[in-house]
Amino acid sequence: MGRIKVAVLFGGRSGEHEVSIMSARSVIRALDPAKYEAIPVGITRQGRWLVGADPMKALESEDLTGTQFAAIFADPSKQGLWADIETQTATNNHLATIEKGGESTLASLSQVDVVFPVLHGTFGEDGTVQGLLELAGVPYVGGGVLNSALAMDKIAFKDVAKARGLPITDYVWTTRRQWLAEADSVMDEIERKLGYPVFTKPANLGSSVGICKCHNRAELRQGMDEAACYDRRILAEWAVPDAREIEVSVLGNEEPMASIPGEIIPSREFYDYQAKYLDQGEDASQLLIPAPLDEATVRQVQRLAVEAYRAIDGAGMARVDFLLNRTTGELYLNEINTIPGFTSISMYPKLWEASGIPYSRLLDWLIDLALDRHTENARSERVFRPGEK
Repeated sequence: MGRIKVAVLFGGRSGEHEVSIMSARSVIRALDPAKYEAIPVGITRQGRWLVGADPMKALESEDLTGTQFAAIFADPSKQGLWADIETQTATNNHLATIEKGGESTLASLSQVDVVFPVLHGTFGEDGTVQGLLELAGVPYVGGGVLNSALAMDKIAFKDVAKARGLPITDYVWTTRRQWLAEADSVMDEIERKLGYPVFTKPANLGSSVGICKCHNRAELRQGMDEAACYDRRILAEWAVPDAREIEVSVLGNEEPMASIPGEIIPSREFYDYQAKYLDQGEDASQLLIPAPLDEATVRQVQRLAVEAYRAIDGAGMARVDFLLNRTTGELYLNEINTIPGFTSISMYPKLWEASGIPYSRLLDWLIDLALDRHTENARSERVFRPGEK
């Protein structure tokens, strides 16, 4: 067998565009060239898919010279990456399998054996790309449509976790339209049910984009306004007092396993975007691996991580985040990230490395899980014929 062709998707229409590029760079570098042919596919902030030349550099510089616009069609008979050669500015002498389709000329750029979406946030981690790949019949790394959508939407995830009896913090949510029309009554409800401090968040985003910690009504108004910039649904959460941030990596399909836990010591009041990606040197946040926890708490964190993963039909991978009250020892499930940060220094791969699975082997495992899940899904009948066995 030849090398497995892996299309790595990155960038995208998300506030986590830059983080996605950093993650994808690490993934592409770590894919064993003897096993895989990595095909970088950059997605612009406007949603255009780019291949050829250096799409990663093109996204960073916003200079698309030498790249080609590409697409994966929601049509399993046209699997792989395709281009409309009439709209291309670069040379097309490497294209093959040309076919006419209406007024445009389509050309096959490359077959794809598996897609690795390294897309954080909206239009990538929320089930949208996963739905496209399901329609296209292409195996892909990570969770499916339902899993991705539930984990991405903080409100829906909390509703599911609450129904399953998993420990979560109290919360209040509203729509952007209601917030803009009835801000004072919304703040009254938040103060009555949660008090201060609270965290305000957009329902669908990650990397702490749009998140604020609010200690009074003036900060609450600012925080809700900030969250409303990024989503039509926003929420406020009770802030766990004196909280420790504990994270666990989960790997697997129907038999998931949890890594050893790690702990984040943020460089700021909480683990915001600045603390995650921008603070450097002595001002940088610290990762403690393993987290300094007693054995009983370690087992509890791992058990709850797997339960939360299964509650949303997790597949492939996820990082499960917890908040631990330093004084009382109470543990709260915070959120699940189905496409966590994937740089070589990100918590997800570092936790697995500390658990005995190095970065390159982790990528092998994830690709194997993607192919296995695709094979399992293909066993399902798609046509129902009454009377036939």
